[in-house]
Amino acid sequence: MTAGTRKQRGQEGEDLAAQIIQSNGLKILVRNFRCPVGEMDIIALEDEKLIFIEVRTRSTPKFGWGEESIQAKKRMRLQRIAEYFILSRKYKEWPPLRFDLIAIRWDEKNPQTNWIRGI
Repeated sequence: MTAGTRKQRGQEGEDLAAQIIQSNGLKILVRNFRCPVGEMDIIALEDEKLIFIEVRTRSTPKFGWGEESIQAKKRMRLQRIAEYFILSRKYKEWPPLRFDLIAIRWDEKNPQTNWIRGI
């Protein structure tokens, strides 16, 4: 798979994740939030809780499935990105928040999704 194809598949995965998130009643605030610390795929709102969502799309287990790809270093980066987002939006109080992972195993015909809340 070429880099362009991987990028396209990743975008398709994020689009699918966005559909799932919205169909579950969450409001998407930002997609692909970029800051000096890194990028957050999706930031959504569930009631008054900010949900920071990492999307991992895989078509083969060659480098592990998406569920296996969030290690301690990545978790720390996600936390720093969330902090940057909250501080940049000038929240008066620290809002309740949660970190989620949507892992997508992309079979050509039938993508399988696994939404893990509270990673």
